Amino acid sequence: MEASLQLLWFPVSLTRESAPNSRRRAVRDILIYGVCGGVLVAALKLTEYRFLVVEHSVEIYMGLVAALFAGLGIWLGLTLTRKKPATVTIEVPAQAQTKDRSEPFIADERRVRQLGITARELEILGLIAAGLSNREIAARLFVSENTVKTHSSRLFDKLGAKRRTQAVQIGKTARLIP
Repeated sequence: MEASLQLLWFPVSLTRESAPNSRRRAVRDILIYGVCGGVLVAALKLTEYRFLVVEHSVEIYMGLVAALFAGLGIWLGLTLTRKKPATVTIEVPAQAQTKDRSEPFIADERRVRQLGITARELEILGLIAAGLSNREIAARLFVSENTVKTHSSRLFDKLGAKRRTQAVQIGKTARLIP
């Protein structure tokens, strides 16, 4: 009797222990079949696309080349036909506004003496204000370029200027040049 109880007990305990295992096995089998099915569908689609690309490769390449040249043409067209911004030049008279325009400009002699500026330095300041370079000033005054540089340097020292434009601005403010 004990042996028969053991035999009856053994199958019952086996079914109770294997129920969670059978569920896991079923889930595992379903997942494996699902993944295999997905891989098979993906492989079939890939071969379908490969045949599509192989059959229509000339059209695809022509389309890519056409798109490339269309983009290049649009870029070149926009670059070459871009309008340059208009430059507006406004001329402002350099002389101070006076009631009688026929009156010529006369330098402030008191200020010239006070600063110790020579006639040649004053002449060079006027030519700098006219926008001439050192070489052009030298040619106009029949002196060397080094002489113009020397006069300019002394003039800048007397006016307290560091640059040509600053010297011109100081000269106009002090009524040394028009």
